[in-house]
Amino acid sequence: MLDIVVKTENQERHVRVSADALAGLVRRIGEDGDRFLVLQRIPDLPDDFAQVWHAAGGDYTLEYRDGSADRHFQVMVDGPEDVIAAMTGWARREAGWHELLTWSPLEIGPAQEVPPLDLAEDRRRELEGRVREVLAGGYVSRAQLAEVAEDYLVTKDHRPVSREQATALADRLWLERVAEQATWRGETDPERLTRAFTALQEAGITARENFTCCRGCGRSEIGAEGEPDARGFVYFHTQCTDSAAAGHGLTLLYGGFDGSPETTAAIGQEVVAALDTVGLPTEWDGDPDQVITVTPMDWRRRLVG
Repeated sequence: MLDIVVKTENQERHVRVSADALAGLVRRIGEDGDRFLVLQRIPDLPDDFAQVWHAAGGDYTLEYRDGSADRHFQVMVDGPEDVIAAMTGWARREAGWHELLTWSPLEIGPAQEVPPLDLAEDRRRELEGRVREVLAGGYVSRAQLAEVAEDYLVTKDHRPVSREQATALADRLWLERVAEQATWRGETDPERLTRAFTALQEAGITARENFTCCRGCGRSEIGAEGEPDARGFVYFHTQCTDSAAAGHGLTLLYGGFDGSPETTAAIGQEVVAALDTVGLPTEWDGDPDQVITVTPMDWRRRLVG
């Protein structure tokens, strides 16, 4: 699998695709509403991407940026095969991948200087603390993190952080986290959790991570998430994620779609068994009215973006 995310004009998001799947996406584009692909690395890095635009009957416009606006290049090609070869080479970081085509620098203009934040020290620490908290959860993209930074201190009549300042702050802290996670070795507890949730999903239980903002919203929306024949559900919401990232264990909400205590208890038992299989300890006494807690848990979720 290629360690990339592919985003499409029609709002699809493909994570860690195969080379064949990437080739299929390139060959597919061209019709209205499905004319471009944007490739980012995992984890996403500022100013490091490749993209292609194609309208049916025309050439392919292929671009990549290599770390800054003055390292942005473009080439026009008349068929998808050269695009596929270049994008696959970029995704694999193959030596000399860009030498397959004749690129031209794309003049973007100088980057705008971002003024420093005009915040009292305590407010700056509060803002950075919240951004780091969201980062530690691990589910956010760089764009979403910038939104958090921009909106967190907003009041009715004051926006102390501009979009540009928010992006600069989010990118700085994002790169700190990327450097930190580069030191992690082996499978982490959140990755074990994802394995357990994947197995539960395949067994007919709708399983969602970091789903909605709270328990009430989760309960009202989880029914629309699953397959028609799903027997039950398990999920945790963003407040649960924050708690787990802070070292307090992870709370799981679960139940049966028929609403009966017997089904809910049975779903709970399957959830606990799936977690045990991947080596995650739980606290639950079998009572269908009580949550399942995964604890202790070392919450180190690798960023994707």
